[in-house]
Amino acid sequence: MRKTALAIAGSDCSGGAGIQADIKTMMANGVYAMSAVTALTAQNTTGVAAIQESTPEFLAQQLDCVFTDIYPDAVKIGMVSSAELIHVIAEKLKFYHAKNIVADPVMVATSGSRLLSEEALDTLKNQLLSLATVVTPNIPEAEILADQKITSAEDMIAAARKISETWHCSVLLKGGHSLNDANDLLYRYDAPTAGQSELLTWFYGRRIDNPNTHGTGCTLSSAIAANLAKGCDLEEAIRCAKEYLSRALEAMLNLGKGSGPLDHGFGVRPR
Repeated sequence: MRKTALAIAGSDCSGGAGIQADIKTMMANGVYAMSAVTALTAQNTTGVAAIQESTPEFLAQQLDCVFTDIYPDAVKIGMVSSAELIHVIAEKLKFYHAKNIVADPVMVATSGSRLLSEEALDTLKNQLLSLATVVTPNIPEAEILADQKITSAEDMIAAARKISETWHCSVLLKGGHSLNDANDLLYRYDAPTAGQSELLTWFYGRRIDNPNTHGTGCTLSSAIAANLAKGCDLEEAIRCAKEYLSRALEAMLNLGKGSGPLDHGFGVRPR
């Protein structure tokens, strides 16, 4: 049987991030991909022009249809912008006993703008993070979750520990907005029960001179979810996901007038 994964996120009509990047990534990593769309966005490589949210009722129906027919072996959660939608997701994940949940807390745009209201952020913290197998914040997002500045490796460790211990989840703290030159830190919440004495693992990324990094966060979290669906342990899932991301960057796809997308299908060659 083919393993399956569900992406819960917003749509990117230009195909570089969001649901489109999630599906491409999951398929490239060998699992059957499904989706529940939280919002439609009109965007391209230069920015976002408009956002149209799904209603809570419609998002709930999407999740019911997936879980009652093709049960996902892993779930990736990306952009969710309202408290009502976050509540629906948390409620359905608990009801269906979802497993291998990767939460990418998309709270801060690359420009630095906040994407979540305080109400939505509180709902994310109180209802969703504790359900996650692993949470994958970047530095600005981790600063919000941990309520502290992060300017060093020591700060990363302290913030990851605080997030993990507060919401009882593992944390992959990404070292920057771009994975090109980021070293990422995994703080494992389950290390003692898993028979491991080491809570911390650093993942060192290769430096790749490619300015086209649109959708790197979506891609990494989706690849992790795909690898968890296939039965990898968390560290192996992350290591394989980072290698996939590096190869997608190394393919040097160059599309669009802004920061372009990765080549998610670098391994697929036309006949």
